[in-house]
Amino acid sequence: MTLRIAIVGGGAAGASAAARARKWSQDARITIFEAGSMITHAPCGIPYYVGGIVGDSSMLKTYTPAEFSRSRNVEVRTGARVTEVDLRNRRLRVEEGGSASYQEWDRLILATGARPAVPPVEGVDLEGVFTVRLPDGARALREGLSAAGTVAVVGGGYIGLEMADAARSLGKRVLLFEAMDHVLPTTVDPDIAEIIHEELRSNGVELHLSEPLVRLEGDGRVRRVVTEGGSYAADAVVLAVGVRPDSELAEAAGLRMGPTGAVDVNEYMETSEPDVYAAGDLVETTHLVTGKRVWIPLAPPANKMGQVAGANAVSPRSLRFPGVVGTAVTKVFRYYVGRTGLSDAQAREEGIGFESKLINTRSAAEYYGIYETIHIKLTVERGSGRIIGGQIVSRDKIAAGYLDLVATMVSRGMTIDDAFFADLSYSPATSPVWHPVITAARVLSHGRL
Repeated sequence: MTLRIAIVGGGAAGASAAARARKWSQDARITIFEAGSMITHAPCGIPYYVGGIVGDSSMLKTYTPAEFSRSRNVEVRTGARVTEVDLRNRRLRVEEGGSASYQEWDRLILATGARPAVPPVEGVDLEGVFTVRLPDGARALREGLSAAGTVAVVGGGYIGLEMADAARSLGKRVLLFEAMDHVLPTTVDPDIAEIIHEELRSNGVELHLSEPLVRLEGDGRVRRVVTEGGSYAADAVVLAVGVRPDSELAEAAGLRMGPTGAVDVNEYMETSEPDVYAAGDLVETTHLVTGKRVWIPLAPPANKMGQVAGANAVSPRSLRFPGVVGTAVTKVFRYYVGRTGLSDAQAREEGIGFESKLINTRSAAEYYGIYETIHIKLTVERGSGRIIGGQIVSRDKIAAGYLDLVATMVSRGMTIDDAFFADLSYSPATSPVWHPVITAARVLSHGRL
């Protein structure tokens, strides 16, 4: 009997699951159900489309549905919204084209992703108030911001910073509101954030820190943003206060939720129900430093989780997902900002004794003449010297490569001694002879290395 694999969601995890399942089985009947018009979509590119770097929102994808269907031999059904998962009868209720039907499955993969969090305040439903989720809505977002004179961005996380940059690229006055005392409050420490604050202000962003949103005001269309610090005129508002798992379908089906509020899965992407898998931003996973369950919605692990789910849907327990350290990088005007592992604040919350140091070095040899400052911070466990986190800021995109090196060290449990003696490449054009990561480790050795 032909194995029927149904996948709900055609984003990073869902499409990866389909591709891997097909690679492991040429006979399975694989179907993707996607509520929107695109699959393999790239939400991370939306700010770059809004800011004019990406020419057309249709480019924010890897494959069209037809291309993916043809190359992977997968049935792709866009505009197909799954409204119910019937576990007892192993079928989905699917609404498409104005009618509903039931689709049976033998193995099910849920990959519904995450959705923007909307603060529970008055005025969020006014015209001119936007969230950032899928490329399907990117054109309306760009048109709305283009028509505005003043854009207010609520939230100083990755999306908020990128949207502030994009709105300034459109020539708009930009006000950025963050409830905490520094931007990227859940990802970087204040010393790193201060570098970003200066970059925002020097590029014309009016930064309002420690100002939680109270309400939005308008006459059908948004006109003002009211915070605990004041009232500000605005023609458009971007709500970028974070995301949450799009888990309603999974919860309604009775799947077990984890302590983070995301779907509970094991390392095989198995849910609490036999033959039902879940992957991507919908699920929680294990943090490789703390060993605790975490929810960190990022595209690279979502793709890998999808690969694991797809493989195991064909051949159960053949592939496992080990966990994450939360590696992420973004671009804020001229700076590349990245982090991995635990920040100082997170290490403190975990009760881990630690030391950290922020150093400033160069991205190339001084005599080479073409270099940028690298601000790099390592956080290490006191006593063991284990590297448990790293943060980096630079105008040179090589910073992302340095961050990836630190991420590997964190995920492998390496120490500052391991980092110091790492056999890293050197060229005057790519780093000083003392690599920035090695220098940071050496500083934390207190002269021992």
